[in-house]
Amino acid sequence: MVAIIGTVFAALAALLHVYIFVMESVQWTQPRVWKRFGLTSQADADTTKGMAYNQGFYNLFLAIGAIVGIALFWAGEPSTVAAVAGRTLVLFSLGSMVAASLVLLTSGGKYLRAALTQGTLPLIGFVLFLFA
Repeated sequence: MVAIIGTVFAALAALLHVYIFVMESVQWTQPRVWKRFGLTSQADADTTKGMAYNQGFYNLFLAIGAIVGIALFWAGEPSTVAAVAGRTLVLFSLGSMVAASLVLLTSGGKYLRAALTQGTLPLIGFVLFLFA
């Protein structure tokens, strides 16, 4: 049961990071998106477009790692190479998501909400997968 709940949280964390990828790498110059990230002008969005594009792909790669890890985890019996590799990949991906949220938090208190949004699902998934 813990593995199933952990999988749900890991999948939700992955979906959130795919959504962040879309905002940063695809929709960055749309006012509703750049305002959400605290920018104050279209010029700022245009200036930071390359950085956001790059950052978005980091989020996508973490999401892919979690999704591939989930698939491997459930592909075999608990002690098979696939299951062990899957658990390792999920833990690495979710741990990296949590670490990234902590780095965001060190950028200033105004990022607390964003850090909690980015880090809560992967933290819960990490703890559950650890005990799955």
